[in-house]
Amino acid sequence: MTARIQVPQRARRGEIVDVRIVIQHPMETGFRYDALGRQTPRNVIHTLVCRYDGADVFRAEMGAGIAANPFLRFPVRAKGTGDIECRWIDSENVAGVASARLTVAA
Repeated sequence: MTARIQVPQRARRGEIVDVRIVIQHPMETGFRYDALGRQTPRNVIHTLVCRYDGADVFRAEMGAGIAANPFLRFPVRAKGTGDIECRWIDSENVAGVASARLTVAA
C-alpha cells in the first residue's frame, strides 16, 4: 500500500494545522463478486493511528462503509517541530505507515 500525508511546511507554535492523508487501498467490502461469480474477500483498513512527536493525536476505527483509497483530514495543534506518523492495519493484517515532518517556528 502506498500513502501520501500532507502537513504545512511551517507552522507557528499553538497554530492549528490540517493533517491530510490518502491511502491507496481497495477497501473491499466482501459483498462483490468477480467475473466467475466468486465472492471477493473482505479487506478493509480497520485501524488508523496517527502520532505527533510520539503522542497519539488521532485514531480511526473504519469499516466497510469507507470508500476505496480513503482520505482523512484532521486538525493538530502545532506544539513543536516533530514527525507526524500514521500507521494502519487491514483485514489481511497488512500494515502500512506514512510520515511527514512538521516544522514549528517560535
